[in-house]
This record gives sequence, C-alpha cells and structure tokens, in this order.
Amino acid sequence: MSTPIDFTDRVAIVTGAGGGLGRAYALALAERGAKVVVNDLGGDVHGAGGDASPAQKVVDEIVADGGEAIVDGHDITDEPAVDALVSSVIAKWGRIDILINNAGILRDKSFAKMETDDFRKVLEVHLMGSVNCTKAVWPHMAEAGYGRILMTTSTSGIYGNFGQSNYGSAKSGLVGLMNVLAIEGAKKNIKVNAIAPTAATRMTEDLLPQQVLELLGPETIAPGALFMVSDDAPTKTILGAGAGVFAVSQMVESRGIFLPEQARTPEVVAERWDEIADLTDAQPLESAFEQTSKYAALAARELGINLD
Repeated sequence: MSTPIDFTDRVAIVTGAGGGLGRAYALALAERGAKVVVNDLGGDVHGAGGDASPAQKVVDEIVADGGEAIVDGHDITDEPAVDALVSSVIAKWGRIDILINNAGILRDKSFAKMETDDFRKVLEVHLMGSVNCTKAVWPHMAEAGYGRILMTTSTSGIYGNFGQSNYGSAKSGLVGLMNVLAIEGAKKNIKVNAIAPTAATRMTEDLLPQQVLELLGPETIAPGALFMVSDDAPTKTILGAGAGVFAVSQMVESRGIFLPEQARTPEVVAERWDEIADLTDAQPLESAFEQTSKYAALAARELGINLD
C-alpha cells in the first residue's frame, strides 16, 4: 500500500473553485488537511457577471467538515488584485505551497466568425490569468524552496477542436508556460505540471450526451490533480483525466534525417518525407537546447566532425 498523500499545513489557492472541477479540487485538498483559498469571480461560463455565493458555499462545505478555507472573489485577469490576494494569504497563513490554475471561460465560434475581442478575452482569462497568479506566488515558493503549480490545459490545445481556436491557443500556451517554468523552478523545488481534464461541468453540459456526462463527474479527476500537486509529484508532465481514466500526454520528435547541402531542397524533403516523419524511434526532448544539440550531433556525425 502506498503512503497516504497528506496536505496537512499546506496552503493552496484554487482558482475557479466555486463549482465544477475547482470545487472538487478544493474539497479534496481540504479533506486531506490543506488550508484552501477558494477563488471564483462567480461569472457565467462566458465570463460575464459576478457572484460570490458559489465560492462561499464551497468554503461553508469545507468549514462544516472541519477544514479551513477562505473566499476570494478577485478577477484573475486583474494583476494588482491577484497580488493583493497573495499578500493577504501570506499575511494570514504565512505561506503558499500549491496553486491550481483552474479558472476559465468559453467563447466558442469558428475562427472565421469569431470576434477578435472574444479571442483576446479567452487568452486573457486562461493564459494571462494563470500567468498573473503564478507570477504572484512564485517568489514565495522560491523563498520557501517548495512549490507545486498545476496548469489546466485541454485536449483542444493539445490536439485541436473545431470552434475553439481561442480556447485551444490559450490551452496550448499553458503547456509552453509549464515547460519553461518546470525548468526554471527545478532548483527551487517548484514542480509545475498540467492537467487536461474531460469533465461534466458548466462548460461541457451542452456539448455531451447525458449518459457520457454521468461518467465524467469532476470527482473522477480530482485524485489525479491532487497527485500532481503532492510532495512526490512529477514535473513538466501533462496528465489527461476523465471518467476515472488517467493518461500522460507527451510531445515527441522523430529521429530525423540529415540532408547534405547539395540535397537540401524542397524536392528532396518531399521525397524523403516518410523517413522524416517516421515516429518509430520518437523521443521526448527536455528543452529547446536539447533539440539544438541533437541536430548538431546528427549533422556532425554525418559530416565526420568531432564535436568533443
């Protein structure tokens, strides 16, 4: 039996925690001892309006079960407000160990019909909202030598989905953010991961059949999210989760081929495309520099150059 995962004395901020996935995460963290900041603007699925009562209900649930939690209704796109939130949490509890960037909105339309304001707003909430929250907690985690940050990506950003160019762009951007911050945070024991959830929430209730929605409760995803912000979490990892299924998504690169200068033409690339695109020996790369090193080594080997 594995060691129980315990969050006693940990302080966690969960954005968009007034319902759906965020609520499930907040309740699960509190159940295992974490002090939880339940952040939620309380707007609708498109980002309009505001209502503190959903977040307050989650806090009331946590407190009724003997846990500690506070409400925060700040808009995560408001950088000074996020800074003020983090300062107040530090003043109250003295630390911030966990950040789950979960808040988001939808403004779906085909790209041809989408207003750029709707594109920009979705990027602002998902991507820049996560940047604002992460930027605010980062120095506190770095000073403490401990931090666990979970971004919320999506299969729309990893694989694409019709009508979600704005959402997919934002969610793909969060993967890029995760990749860089996992590298930058390693020396400070700040682990940064992403979760790609498929859940029955306000954002999916009109998109999926009821029979499918019944399998996709947020509670089926929370165990994966909690592991990804635990002491023994991996880092720089995308966890897919839904209906009790958990899987890792990964970007890989084919082995690649070297073309000598005289053969470096579009026609030769076309002729040898099957070799170039062959993923038989595909591998993940740990950084952009690793790709550079790989290409230089392959070229040097083919040209008989010793790089040592």
